[in-house]
Amino acid sequence: MTGLRVLMLGLALMAPALPAAAQDAAAGRGAALVAERNCGACHGERGVSAMPSIPSLAGQQREFIALQLVLFREGLRDVPAMQAPVDGLTDQDVEDLGAYFAALPHAPPPDRAPQDAAAYAGGEALANQLRCGVCHLPSLAGQNQVPHIAGQREEYLAEELKAYRDSRRHGTDTQMNGVVQGLSDAQIEQIAHYVSQR
Repeated sequence: MTGLRVLMLGLALMAPALPAAAQDAAAGRGAALVAERNCGACHGERGVSAMPSIPSLAGQQREFIALQLVLFREGLRDVPAMQAPVDGLTDQDVEDLGAYFAALPHAPPPDRAPQDAAAYAGGEALANQLRCGVCHLPSLAGQNQVPHIAGQREEYLAEELKAYRDSRRHGTDTQMNGVVQGLSDAQIEQIAHYVSQR
């Protein structure tokens, strides 16, 4: 897929929300794909991951899920475990999977650690300093192609932030790489703790 096609698909994914009936139909088709592709084995039967380092997808932004699936499918985001599940997905399949996960109720992982007051406060201060709420919204629920990060698995958040910092992960733009540039592992772990506890 050319960069232009990715950009055009990205713009299409930013379109207004689907009408309720269309969204319900897309989510129904997505549910069938989830069962067929066995997505629940890693991401949880209802999209809430119980596996370390595997993100929860329940309540995630429809556009974000669709975009990530396109990046996996086209080889623009390299996560070997995702290659077989995305093989052969059509653009409609990608949209349907996004609608399915967006329709599921968001919930924290069942094994979420208790809140550490000092780490939470430090992470909150850093998140405010870095202005995470501008793109991810103050609730950290995300918008459009910006992911819902509140309540996400803590170790997953820390790993992804370190990957952005170390230029091992790139999104559709380089903004996240710049935001976390120069942060220490300890600072990243505080941010991850804060966000996971929201």
